[in-house]
Amino acid sequence: MHTIEQLKPPARDADLRALARLLSDAVESGAAVSFLAPLTVEQAEAWWRNVLVSPGAIVLVARGGDEIVGTVQLHPAWAPNQPHRAEIAKLLVDARYRRAGLGRALMQSIENAAREAGFRLLTLDAKQGAAAERLYRNTGWTEVGAIPRYALDPDGVTPHGAVIFCKEL
Repeated sequence: MHTIEQLKPPARDADLRALARLLSDAVESGAAVSFLAPLTVEQAEAWWRNVLVSPGAIVLVARGGDEIVGTVQLHPAWAPNQPHRAEIAKLLVDARYRRAGLGRALMQSIENAAREAGFRLLTLDAKQGAAAERLYRNTGWTEVGAIPRYALDPDGVTPHGAVIFCKEL
């Protein structure tokens, strides 16, 4: 069983450490989430501190009991001519909770939060061929294109393509 809530600053130190461990573990397991391995918990915690104070950012966390076991973010578009658009980023689910619907629940919750905040168009990118790509397709996201060699895997060497998605709310 889990609950999903918005994490607002100032975050508790325990929550920051839990988010940092979640991100660090994702990178170590090969997830394409913008970072290269090794990502220390200290580096990840510093990154999370910045995310939580990003203007307009919405960070949702899923808790299993008192433990953070998943997260997803929304970031409003920076451009003045795009007040209706936001980007979804860093859907992370603890390995123990994968394939149990938590990723889907987090995505539904962040879409609801986006709707409530007045956004009408969401975008995101996913590693081509990864589980996240299948999740987004299965939850009604529309593929708008693919970019070859978009980023490097966490090994810092292997390039992978990205699939770009959008969803109108």
